[in-house]
Amino acid sequence: MAQKGADAHDIKAPGIAARIAAHGAELVSLRSPRGHEYLWQAGPEWPRHAPVLFPIVGRLRDDRLRWRGRDYRMTQHGFARDRQFAWVERRPHSCELALADDAQTRALYPFAFRFEVGYAVADATLSVTFTVVNTGDDILPVSIGAHPGFAWPLRAGLPKEAHVLEFEHDEPAPIRRVAGGLLQAETFPTPIEGRVLRLREDLFAADAVILDHPSSTSVRYGVPGGPSLAVAWEGFRDLGLWMVPGAAFLCIEPWRGHASPAAFDGEFSDKPGLMLVSPGERRVAVHRVTIPSDVN
Repeated sequence: MAQKGADAHDIKAPGIAARIAAHGAELVSLRSPRGHEYLWQAGPEWPRHAPVLFPIVGRLRDDRLRWRGRDYRMTQHGFARDRQFAWVERRPHSCELALADDAQTRALYPFAFRFEVGYAVADATLSVTFTVVNTGDDILPVSIGAHPGFAWPLRAGLPKEAHVLEFEHDEPAPIRRVAGGLLQAETFPTPIEGRVLRLREDLFAADAVILDHPSSTSVRYGVPGGPSLAVAWEGFRDLGLWMVPGAAFLCIEPWRGHASPAAFDGEFSDKPGLMLVSPGERRVAVHRVTIPSDVN
């Protein structure tokens, strides 16, 4: 599926081209100059491409947001990925979309906000900028996350097991896991060997691999000496890696926030991992995808 609905915008630079849909402000295509598609094109295993996560990342216990004596229903990863964003601008090399609170969002999430998602291409890099603005009078508790699914394998015919993630720095810290969508208290030995994670499907049999405050702010994904791409981020603190065993994608997900700890059942503003944005304040996070070469 190349796009969701007809309301989409194409941007292009010499080394990269992208399509963005107004539905969910979602990136739905990422192509090389030769037309090779790097983004998962949806499918029965996972019907999305690169959803935007807002105002939560992951799941809340019982899908319940508790605030000032009232419970609100908030499902996994929040509502932004299923909302129609408004176009702020559309240009040949960039675009910006925005979502603001309304009666529908306040029934789920009782806070005032403006959430902006900007896309821009230059050379062979796509930059995606998330901006959260607190337009209300109270502290805004919020999380944001990127969830791009890249083709795995990157080229037809390549073995999945030939692909690796190479991190900017060594990543010796234990990883985190979720169970039933909630963050487990237990940590697990990292499968990363120094800077390199050798990819295989059974890594994801127990759901996502979560790096809690990784040392790196970039990672290269691909086949050594073959097709690859690089993902870098600023303003995010965690990194999730996820796929559905048997499916042909890998998600590389910079997050500012994470699922509720399994034992947490308190006031939403006390949930670990949230940003607490003051009235009038703006918070910005950026992630970038670079296609370093177009190897057949």
